[in-house]
Amino acid sequence: MPKSALRMRMLAARDHLAEEERFRAAALIQASLTALPEYAAAGSLALYAAFRGEVPTAGMIREALSAGKKVLLPAVEKSGLVFRRIGCDADMVPGRFGIPEPGAGCRPAPVESIDLFVIPGVAFDLQGHRVGYGRGYYDRALHRFESGGKLVGICYDFQLVDEIAGEPHDVIMDRVITERRAVTPVLLK
Repeated sequence: MPKSALRMRMLAARDHLAEEERFRAAALIQASLTALPEYAAAGSLALYAAFRGEVPTAGMIREALSAGKKVLLPAVEKSGLVFRRIGCDADMVPGRFGIPEPGAGCRPAPVESIDLFVIPGVAFDLQGHRVGYGRGYYDRALHRFESGGKLVGICYDFQLVDEIAGEPHDVIMDRVITERRAVTPVLLK
């Protein structure tokens, strides 16, 4: 299935997911995420502000801040994605596409200094390929971190499909977590 058709199908399915199901799934995903050794070892963690039915991350952000981790969220700039450190919800402002992002007063961090990235997607496959909204921001920002154990995609279980036709510029996840399972693609190759 072409990425555009898969994107449309998954966005429509995600739009019809009940709010209580979103939060139930988010709690299960958060439990799996925080149980990872990579999470425990991470002093800094990049998350995202949920948008358009994505897996909610507010609880994950609170948990990471409570655990004393440096929490960074993406912001869109002309040069691409930058990750800025936040300390609370008040640091967030509407971004370029209406997606909440850290305000300009929040300090950016070099992506190389971030220990773990939690990445949204419209769909993922069992090999770690990702379909986003089609603008390539995460692909350009994180391609060099593939296979380093730093990239964790999160999604609802129905968004994890058997195979996506990946392209060379697509960033590949080291792990994908849903409310039902955690897949480590490198182990499947």
